[in-house]
Amino acid sequence: MGWLTLVAAGLVEIAWALSIRPTESFTRPLPTLVCLVLGVTAVYLLSRAMTTIPVGTAYAVFTGIGAAGTITAGIVLGRDPLTLGRLAALTLIIGGVLLARVTA
Repeated sequence: MGWLTLVAAGLVEIAWALSIRPTESFTRPLPTLVCLVLGVTAVYLLSRAMTTIPVGTAYAVFTGIGAAGTITAGIVLGRDPLTLGRLAALTLIIGGVLLARVTA
């Protein structure tokens, strides 16, 4: 159950990261509230996952899911450029997350 919670935390972190821009530097109340709720939810889920998964592994996987997902969302939704550097970064992040999972 800890791993499912951790994946959920990572997915919420992606949503949180994507929710920052619409706040317009936290000047828009509703988008700011959504951003805050997503941030708190991500950290709560991470803390729940840490009850059964070692802290270092959980945090590494959490940030890896968030980073890879946010890069991917930026490319797909935000029209960020798809470069060899981004592909290399995604490959390394995903490889690191998988290695952390296998060796946990």
